[in-house]
Amino acid sequence: MKENSWQETRQEQNNERVRTKNPPSDRKLPKKRSSPQYLKPLVTGLMICQTILMGLPALATGEKNALSYSQLLEKLEKGQVSKVELDPANQIARVTLVGQGENESPQEVQLFERNPELDALLTTAKNVEVENRPTADRSAAIGLVTNLLVLFLLLGVVIAILRRSASASGQAMNFGKSRARFQMEAKTGINFQDVAGIEEAKEELQEVVTFLKQPEKFTAVGAKIPKGVLLIGPPGTGKTLLAKAIAGEAGVPFFSISGSEFVEMFVGVGASRVRDLFKKAKENAPCLIFIDEIDAVGRQRGAGIGGGNDEREQTLNQLLTEMDGFEGNTGIIVIAATNRPDVLDSALLRPGRFDRQTTVDYPDLKGRLEILEVHARNKKIDSDVSLEAIARRTPGFTGADLANVLNEAAIFTARRRKEAMTMQEVNDAIDRVVAGMEGTPLVDSKAKRLIAYHEIGHAIVGTLCPGHDPVEKVTLIPRGQAKGLTWFTPDEEQGLISRSQLLARITGLLGGRVAEEIIFGESEVTTGAGNDLEKITYLARRMVTRFGMSELGLVALEGENEAVFLGNDLVNKRAEYSEAISSRIDAQVREIISHCREHARSIIQENRALVDKLVDLLIEQETIEGDQFRQLVAEYRKLTQEQLVTPA
Repeated sequence: MKENSWQETRQEQNNERVRTKNPPSDRKLPKKRSSPQYLKPLVTGLMICQTILMGLPALATGEKNALSYSQLLEKLEKGQVSKVELDPANQIARVTLVGQGENESPQEVQLFERNPELDALLTTAKNVEVENRPTADRSAAIGLVTNLLVLFLLLGVVIAILRRSASASGQAMNFGKSRARFQMEAKTGINFQDVAGIEEAKEELQEVVTFLKQPEKFTAVGAKIPKGVLLIGPPGTGKTLLAKAIAGEAGVPFFSISGSEFVEMFVGVGASRVRDLFKKAKENAPCLIFIDEIDAVGRQRGAGIGGGNDEREQTLNQLLTEMDGFEGNTGIIVIAATNRPDVLDSALLRPGRFDRQTTVDYPDLKGRLEILEVHARNKKIDSDVSLEAIARRTPGFTGADLANVLNEAAIFTARRRKEAMTMQEVNDAIDRVVAGMEGTPLVDSKAKRLIAYHEIGHAIVGTLCPGHDPVEKVTLIPRGQAKGLTWFTPDEEQGLISRSQLLARITGLLGGRVAEEIIFGESEVTTGAGNDLEKITYLARRMVTRFGMSELGLVALEGENEAVFLGNDLVNKRAEYSEAISSRIDAQVREIISHCREHARSIIQENRALVDKLVDLLIEQETIEGDQFRQLVAEYRKLTQEQLVTPA
């Protein structure tokens, strides 16, 4: 019977544990406390802190007790006490024992509310000095300070909540305000002396500055300054730098904003910001407004297959109205910059809004030299460095590219622990900007020899093909994704390209692939000519379809590739030529490439010994400069001609 009862008891305990771990589903779970209920624990904690602070004096005195109440009575009876100081406020007795030194502090004894035994002994005891020294009761002051701390804490929480709500409401009210940066007198630290290489654009914009400073000079003859100036040019040519120079030279209020800062998710916000911007500008007229990347807000309206962007179009409409609408804006000049003028709305480009379209193009040789002189002012450059030679080697570079070249050269100089920048650092910087970071040189193997033949094929065909650009450098040092590089640099600025020059470029691009075929055979050609084939196909097709340089005649069969968002309807867009013409285009492209390939093959076969000699030299040196390469080719051809003239 005892065993059974014990087992039943254990079973009930286990069942109770299971019920505790797994409560029934109909049991109500505690509700989540709402935000006001979280204040209750805070207030409770503060009250506990107040109680602790008020009790600290008692705790402190309790820690110093060395005698108990009974021990004090015992010592009084034995006559071991010389002095007793009573503190009725804190109910403490400070006891000085017989023989205790003067430097020793008296011992404290905690008393009760009523102490008849102690009173009787103190009354009858002899040689015991009794004094009453009540201490100040600081409990009320501590309580007051604690209550004030709680009050200040609660007030701080309320003020923080009010400020947060006020900030949120302020942001909601300022949502449609303009975000343009305003400067009463823009001190950009840049003037027209710091802008080089774009003299035509500087001259036009200097007229704007002159009108702002001396308007009577133009109004006296009835001239009106343009309301808007649109800066058009490739990235990095100095459009934003020109705007900074205008701001620094004009000395008038200056507003600067990006086109993307107008457009928001909500319809109407951008238009509101445009209104607010021009309202502020009218209050500070005469002034300048600079809108960078205006193509973000000024794209053509109603473009795209599914319609336009309502927010952007409303913003553009408001911008058009503010620039030249029913109400004029006297004294406000808008300067905008973009590298995509083809996507802008035609209403934005008409006279009266943007009266002038100033092209900021790539700098020429003189412009590049002036840009290099500007960026070389604050750099330590060796006397052997020729800025003119750098300018000649960098055709097609923008001002930003040239600044980057000198900065990279300065970094190389510091890394190599040199005191001044030399031509070696400049050349390495140009190579890095053009082709990428230098890689690990290849070991002498079949792959290295194949790459050497490929690059020498480009260089020898380009050098011996009339109309081709001269060779700048041939190298086997990998840069970026390329295992080897052959660079050609034009010896003069080229605005127009002739048919012979295009054919020479195609022939030079085919030189690497043809060299692989001749030296290693058709089965050993590699994928190294993939990029070359893309370029020659592009050039040959443009010769046929756009430039009229084929048997198809003087017809333009294709235009520039236009994006869908410009309003082109892909569904209704018809082919610009028939299928028969398409077949003839493909045939003409193949014929041009085949002709250039045979030309490259004949050049390499006629100079096979020279190619082998140059390959051995390239593998040994890993880099052949252009002057050295042309000298070797000239010496070989002169020697070959002498051998042909001299009879056997």
